[in-house]
Amino acid sequence: MNQPVVLKKSMPIALIALLQNVLPAAIIAGSLILIAHLQDVAFDQSMVTLASVSVALSVLILQPPRSESPSLSFHLIDTSASFLLRWIVLLAFLMILGRVTGYADEVAREVIVPWAAIAPILALTVLLPLQWLMRETVLAPENQRTAVIVGCNETSLSLTQRLTEHPEMCMRVIGCFDDRSSDRLGEIGDLKILGKLKDLAEYARTNKVDVIFVALPMRHIQRVKDLLDELRDSTASLYYVPDVFVFDLIQSRTLSMMGVPVIAMRETPFYGYRGIVKRLTDIGLTIPFLIIAAPFMLIIAALVKLTSPGPAIFAQRRYGLDGHEIIVYKFRTMYVTEDGAKVEQARKDDPRVTPLGAWLRRYSLDELPQLINVLQGRMSLVGPRPHAVAHNEQYRRLIKGYMIRHKVPPGITGLAQINGCRGETSELSQMERRVHYDLDYLRHWSVFLDIKILVLTLVRMLRDKNAY
Repeated sequence: MNQPVVLKKSMPIALIALLQNVLPAAIIAGSLILIAHLQDVAFDQSMVTLASVSVALSVLILQPPRSESPSLSFHLIDTSASFLLRWIVLLAFLMILGRVTGYADEVAREVIVPWAAIAPILALTVLLPLQWLMRETVLAPENQRTAVIVGCNETSLSLTQRLTEHPEMCMRVIGCFDDRSSDRLGEIGDLKILGKLKDLAEYARTNKVDVIFVALPMRHIQRVKDLLDELRDSTASLYYVPDVFVFDLIQSRTLSMMGVPVIAMRETPFYGYRGIVKRLTDIGLTIPFLIIAAPFMLIIAALVKLTSPGPAIFAQRRYGLDGHEIIVYKFRTMYVTEDGAKVEQARKDDPRVTPLGAWLRRYSLDELPQLINVLQGRMSLVGPRPHAVAHNEQYRRLIKGYMIRHKVPPGITGLAQINGCRGETSELSQMERRVHYDLDYLRHWSVFLDIKILVLTLVRMLRDKNAY
């Protein structure tokens, strides 16, 4: 991770990124077919082979280099020259492969020559507008995160200036906290003093601060520890900014914020293109799941409505990404629809559960409507399970670091669930174990881990004794 950009407006960005990756290959193959047709050349086995190899090479070669934040530069000449250079490399590979395999003599020159000249032009007419659209989407106000800095010094002033000069970082510094008076601080430019260090936790909570940079000198390490403890109930991302003007950090392993080294102490795993990959995975798997499940969901909804009074779908308030309140859908499995300041957890042989509801809960079929939540972007297929708001307010006071689990979207299933953490948490240790797995998921997330959790969820649905 070099540039810790977290993209909030992930759905359109994911779609644009998908088009940027897919369209070059489609245009390369499509233009070859079109030119062959116009030249009245049969699209035989040699042409099919050329098209297939070209598509494979375009996926490997024509994609622009990826960084942790999307490329936001939009220089017509530079972008075009870079793409044309990669196209020349692709053609060189095709020529070498053609000579080695003997296919070069079988492909008609009246197709190859115009195709080599026209295909990159067609690709650029599509890719350049997409790159411009990506820049505009990433720089949209919805993607901007608010940031505050703890400690007003040369380091924090430098960081503020660079974030201001680089809007692609999607961060806006709204001020800093320092125990010194403005007279002692001296010249701080436009950086606003928001309060003392003791005011930080309350300010971050009431003003929905997204990122906190701690720029206190290393000699104040105990104060840094105290701040971390005070902020344990906050969902803000935390970074420690070492005082590079006092210590030589050339050999240290730090992240870089536009050239300013920072140490990430708490951050979502879905920064930069990781967030796009996560969202594309959710969309790509949810749509076929939903198409297959739709007829069964209609039948379940009708049965719920017919077998007990009340709505078929139960909508409950829960906490989502960054602790923001969301509405989560489930098939109603109880005679009651609790969503107040006090929500009693479901327990074994719970009299509130309907006969049909007990069966739905046994096989987790009551969670199927949450596929809609995933398409909305409120949830993910895999992540920490969302708890009722009342339960969140209870456990955030009892378990240190509980709210950190909200640094990722909540999931329909998660690492805790495949490790047996389901059902009632009558003892605090049971919820602590669940939170332990949730935080472990944040530390070790990968697409492969998500797929593993989904597969194990399907396997264990039939024999989970804690599903009630």
